[in-house]
Amino acid sequence: MTFDGQTWVITGAHGMLGQDLADAVAAAGATVVGIDRDHADITSLESLRAAIPACDVIVNCAAYTAVDAAETDEEAAWAVNAVGAGNVATVAAERGARLVHISTDYVFAGDATDPYGEDDAVAPRSAYGRTKAAGEAAVRASGADALVVRTAWLYGARGACFPTTIARAGRERGALSVVDDQIGQPTWTRDLADFIVRLIAAHAPAGTYHGTSSGRASWYDFAQEIVAAAGLGDIVTATDSAAFRRPAPRPAWSVLGHDAATAAGVTPIGDWRARWQTAAGEVLADQPRAQ
Repeated sequence: MTFDGQTWVITGAHGMLGQDLADAVAAAGATVVGIDRDHADITSLESLRAAIPACDVIVNCAAYTAVDAAETDEEAAWAVNAVGAGNVATVAAERGARLVHISTDYVFAGDATDPYGEDDAVAPRSAYGRTKAAGEAAVRASGADALVVRTAWLYGARGACFPTTIARAGRERGALSVVDDQIGQPTWTRDLADFIVRLIAAHAPAGTYHGTSSGRASWYDFAQEIVAAAGLGDIVTATDSAAFRRPAPRPAWSVLGHDAATAAGVTPIGDWRARWQTAAGEVLADQPRAQ
């Protein structure tokens, strides 16, 4: 798998996923151009046109991800997640570049009992989800050769994430309560970066794909694995979402199916627990391990 001679542009390049993706793309031989807020205003089409060079692939990792803040400032989230996504897609169409647009499980209602399929109807329940669903629609309407990749429960070594928060809180408090009634698929950013690279290498057709780990877990399940990796012992107890009221509703069910990737000949990301066991040393590298 090589992209020698190709140029990839990554918007949101300084984020947790953007950094891991840049490494994966560079390792495959491509030239990487990172675009972040210091380089361009994603809400301005002209700013993006000036910043994005001729290229083969654009990956839009830029997003307004403050889920709770979006409930009272949906306009700001809309500007990035809907208008901005459409702007990136417009530039991709103008450049003749393939586009990978990163979306989210929050576009679904979260009330299913089976994995969501790529073509299932969206029904977002939060401002964040509404703006991301609008971004998907803008990308599809743009005429770009676009792959919409939904992901969920991301963690990695290059940004604040659930594992580092749990490990730090576990050391500081000695006991934790974590919800067990929200179910999803913890997904390592390095795995998602690799998945994106493999989609492009396989010439996957335009459409919607789910880039999450296989299997399923509650936040409680994931927290247990995290504290074990951090050497903190049995310090996690289960609770429910009623104990943690937040401005934005969280999906109770964020399990995504991977049929589209399989049909395109791209192997889905492996089981979440096995992938965490591989990722834990890197993700928790800066966290002191309990003795």
